[in-house]
Amino acid sequence: MWHDLWIALALVMVIEGVIPFLSPGATKRMMMAIVEMDDKSLRISGLVSMILGVVTLYLVN
Repeated sequence: MWHDLWIALALVMVIEGVIPFLSPGATKRMMMAIVEMDDKSLRISGLVSMILGVVTLYLVN
């Protein structure tokens, strides 16, 4: 189980690093847009992301 968790965390880091590597300018613009978002919108987008992740895990397994 721990092995799978470490693999999952490593994959998250790889996926998270692709966009800044390919397009640093777009990454900066995206971060500025996130800074300007209100807390409620940011929480909702985080919740949607978590739900999509759980649904994806359910469908894959």
